[in-house]
Amino acid sequence: MTIPLLEYSPASQNQRVSGYEVPGDEQPRIYSTENLLSPADTDALIEAAYRQIFFHAFAADRERFLESQLRSGQITVRDFVRGLLLSNTYKRSFYDLNSNYRFVEQTVQRVLGRDVYSEREKIAWSIVVATKGTVGFVDELLNSEEYLEAFGYDTLPYQRRRVLPSQAEGERPFNIKSPRYDAYYRAKLGFPQFVWQTSVRGYKPQEKKLTAGNPALFLDMARSIDARGNAPQRISAVNIDIEKSVPYRRK
Repeated sequence: MTIPLLEYSPASQNQRVSGYEVPGDEQPRIYSTENLLSPADTDALIEAAYRQIFFHAFAADRERFLESQLRSGQITVRDFVRGLLLSNTYKRSFYDLNSNYRFVEQTVQRVLGRDVYSEREKIAWSIVVATKGTVGFVDELLNSEEYLEAFGYDTLPYQRRRVLPSQAEGERPFNIKSPRYDAYYRAKLGFPQFVWQTSVRGYKPQEKKLTAGNPALFLDMARSIDARGNAPQRISAVNIDIEKSVPYRRK
């Protein structure tokens, strides 16, 4: 018998209140397969999915098989997001280097597009991770009523209600607010490292930089050469035999 999800009360967060903002550059762009018009739109959706889940994906981190299935219409956006959450890259970058509580916090931010309501919600989902594993945790998030109501099967998750009209600045992005590594693992990996610069760097215009073959490049090398010659020999004129020194020409 599986343990039911621990009940927790939703908090009054921004995404639970209807917004009346004027659309602008700060508004998140919504990617959905319902309005794809060209293959370029599909590529933009895939790149946005990598940014949402991984924040950045290198060539080795990309899931080519899932991309092919999404382009051909074999899977939905929800299935593509599930594949990224269960990939080795996400497990290695988030699950293996964090506690269950922090893993829950980061996954809820990326999947549901909001912060966790309270510590009780962290505990509730951490119990699911401990009892059902990461696969059961991801499936319950994607099958939750909140996810299906907010994003459905065709819309890519995004950070909901980031802009706050009553404040000068909106909420910070999740990847800045919740970095990949916790403070314990950041100290264990040896970063951040402070580099002290002792010399002041100057700027030299491109036209003043020395090019190949310029004699000024060999100035230091020429100065390093010892240009002193051999000292002259000190020979007294008394010891010179003039008769033997002068060549004699015979007939």
